Amino acid sequence: MDSLLRRLDRIAGGRHAGYTVPEEGTTHPRTRRAFVVIGWLLVAELLIGVAAVAVATVLTLDGTRVPFAVWMRSVVVLGMTVTLFYFAWRAQKGYYWAYSRLRLFSKIFPVVTLVIAAIPGLYPLWMVSEQILFSLILIGVADYLDSDHMRAAFPRPGNQGTIGDVRA
Repeated sequence: MDSLLRRLDRIAGGRHAGYTVPEEGTTHPRTRRAFVVIGWLLVAELLIGVAAVAVATVLTLDGTRVPFAVWMRSVVVLGMTVTLFYFAWRAQKGYYWAYSRLRLFSKIFPVVTLVIAAIPGLYPLWMVSEQILFSLILIGVADYLDSDHMRAAFPRPGNQGTIGDVRA
């Protein structure tokens, strides 16, 4: 299992896959609290994704034509959420690459999602609402990851500062 995780880390993390941040940053109470909240926000994302699939399924079984775009969006949301869980888990273990990817994707996905939701007629209203909620939750994840404390706890490779006077 460890071999598989190292291989996944190498694919996702690139040349910095093995770099971990100083333990003082990952064990700091504020860091742990941030990851608890991020975990719950990702659980909310997962529930939203499952609910989207459930709504599409119920509508289909009821005889309503559900556009292919809705099915694709539902599958993509679930896949993205699983990926974000993986990044959050590895970031909690101190992997900078995972923190960096989680931070990046929690900023990019809401923008892409909102732009796509704004395309007239692409999705039914319930799916547009789901996308807006999805985006708001991810913006919350990005907000936690972008805090001064989290950026100090996860210094870039080659820039190993300390979390210094970041207080609990």
